[in-house]
Amino acid sequence: MSRKERILVIDDDKKLNRLLSEYLSPFGYEVLTAASPEEGLRYLKTHPPELIILDIMLPDVNGFELCKIIRENHAIPIIMLTARGEVTDRIVGLELGADDYLSKPFEPRELVARIQAVLRRAVGAPRPQVRSFGRLSIDSGKRKALLDGQPLSLTTNEFAALALLARNAGRVLDRDQLLQELRGIDSEAFNRSVDITISRLRQKLGDDPKDPSFIKTVWGAGYLFVAEDPRNDI
Repeated sequence: MSRKERILVIDDDKKLNRLLSEYLSPFGYEVLTAASPEEGLRYLKTHPPELIILDIMLPDVNGFELCKIIRENHAIPIIMLTARGEVTDRIVGLELGADDYLSKPFEPRELVARIQAVLRRAVGAPRPQVRSFGRLSIDSGKRKALLDGQPLSLTTNEFAALALLARNAGRVLDRDQLLQELRGIDSEAFNRSVDITISRLRQKLGDDPKDPSFIKTVWGAGYLFVAEDPRNDI
């Protein structure tokens, strides 16, 4: 019997932690809860999860700082929770590497839908397939990318964006198309998650937006993967 997918909830609201554990468990998830950043980091080492639900308002170290710490060593998908629901909080979380966000209060079923969407993106393609673009190679089976032979530390969304752009090399993709791939839901009236993801991806690729080797901005249209289009599909 395969192990259940493990979710780590890091939130100092113990009542919410208990409710999330009770709600998510029947969906087939193993739920671990941590009421402090320190406890969450210990679980991360001893019981690595498939996904982290991270609250912004935490004692001692806030969720933004904790997201940054986690991202230094892990590409585990992160869904951030914000009590205020402000656009600024969402943008900062995405800039730090969060894969999705949800405002409190929220419908538990919506959280489940977002968990399922993020985990589907993290699982990726069942067959290992590798494409090479000169200095860059993309392995969609292992969900890894190498630049000059060195592994890139990409989040789930960053890899999904890179793979989608490469799969459509030579074709301009607009933000709605990218957003569907990254979040699996319709775009909102104001959503910078695509631009933030592309910006972070460019930084890791060392790509100059003014003279791009990989990702070109087509103003008013979207983004274009400009590296040589290989033959094999991702």
